[in-house]
Amino acid sequence: MIDPNQALQQMLQSGGSATVFPPSSRYYAVETTMLETADRGKIVYLKRRFVPQPERFELLQEHLVTQGERLDNITAQYLGDPEQFWQLCDANRVLHPHELEAIGRRLRITLPEGIPAVGMSNA
Repeated sequence: MIDPNQALQQMLQSGGSATVFPPSSRYYAVETTMLETADRGKIVYLKRRFVPQPERFELLQEHLVTQGERLDNITAQYLGDPEQFWQLCDANRVLHPHELEAIGRRLRITLPEGIPAVGMSNA
């Protein structure tokens, strides 16, 4: 577990470019930056994360949401980690995760952005 105070100090010492997020986080590749206030204080914050276009994800299959299904269970089933729901949000052009739980909705189950499907070709 990362100590938040220690992580903040590391960011401040590195000029705000270090990340404290694990590789599985949607914010892992997002850079931090620093704002120096008038009283010489420093505020470290994340730069904006741009949501990738769903068309850039390799579709593996679709899932039809049925009554009683929860997003965390769907994500665990397909991605092996219930906390990776944000990947389904990105792949389905959704900002609010609860929208993915609508009965009858078809969810795109994809590989992460930039990962091509093994054995598939565009030829």
